[in-house]
Amino acid sequence: MHSLDNLLAPSLRKSIEENLGKPTLNKIEQRLMERHGIGVIQAIKDFYKLDSVLREFFGSGADGLETKILRNIIDLRQSKKSFDNWIVLDDQRLAKIFLESFADDDKRNILEASMDEPLTISDILSTCKIPQTSGYRKKNYLIENGLLMVDGFTTTLDGKKIQKYQTIFNNIKMDIERKNIVVKVQLKKNPLIDSSILQIIQY
Repeated sequence: MHSLDNLLAPSLRKSIEENLGKPTLNKIEQRLMERHGIGVIQAIKDFYKLDSVLREFFGSGADGLETKILRNIIDLRQSKKSFDNWIVLDDQRLAKIFLESFADDDKRNILEASMDEPLTISDILSTCKIPQTSGYRKKNYLIENGLLMVDGFTTTLDGKKIQKYQTIFNNIKMDIERKNIVVKVQLKKNPLIDSSILQIIQY
């Protein structure tokens, strides 16, 4: 499951409902359960499955529909230069996740510590001087909401593999415009390449 897809999934589901209506969304969800045994949110995170059902319902019209529902929540700006990929979060739910994460001292410290290089959670918590109980809870929040991703492993002396974590972004800018939070995120290369949503949707 890819971190950028984790971040986008709830807002994408809402965008699908707003564009197609709840009855159609329910039919899509029913078909997903019949074919794959999963709901819409899970299918968004494994977008090939949702794409196949949307094509069953809408044929070639699925291309335009998928592009429209994605553009309702983000504006993707790609450059030919490596590591110069910015997205603008048009959806306020997404913007709020970033705002709340950076407003919380511990979450912000976890993100800052893991921005430049992947680290184990114990190294992150030790560097940030965060207690383990609350630190693991906040780390899990950042992973579930797609801000932190697994990026490699390290092996302990007793042969155990431990995951390393890194932020999905290199840079972030936040502004308030007419009561709306505008968040611009410069994504690392891997989250863009690994996203099953962006691999399929012709943005």
